Amino acid sequence: MSDDRLRLGRERRFLVLLGIICLALIGGALYMQVVLGEAPCPLCILQRYALLLIALFAFIGAAMSSRRGITIMETLVVISAIFGVAVAGHHVYTQFYPAVSCGIDVLQPIVDSLPLAAIFPLGFQVDGFCSTPYPPILGLSLAQWALLAFVLTVILVPLGIIRNRKKTY
Repeated sequence: MSDDRLRLGRERRFLVLLGIICLALIGGALYMQVVLGEAPCPLCILQRYALLLIALFAFIGAAMSSRRGITIMETLVVISAIFGVAVAGHHVYTQFYPAVSCGIDVLQPIVDSLPLAAIFPLGFQVDGFCSTPYPPILGLSLAQWALLAFVLTVILVPLGIIRNRKKTY
């Protein structure tokens, strides 16, 4: 097996792992919503979309056989994670300054009109406020955990590509 195939195989396995982690995070959010009664706000739903896009692009990338195809999907993963950083960052800001609105009056109809809200309303319809203080998990709010996950994705995916594709002589 060629060195290039081994390197691309590592990237594919990493993308599968990333996709599974993103789906697990969405599953955790659904658990907290359904079992613990924590209603998702517009920013929560937008973060779910970002996680879903990351997972989708990661799985498609893992199925690609060419370096170029994998690179394109990894780029889309990073772009989706940057969107997630922006949304989660605003959510964290809103939680620190509850007088700031998350835009439920503006964002709710927009988020609720997205396709997945009609297909899977339990998981993708707005039902809460961004400033609602839910109990922290290991000292961090859900928005802070999401921000951490998105920032790690933005950093680790490009670093992994650079490290994995570096030629060793």
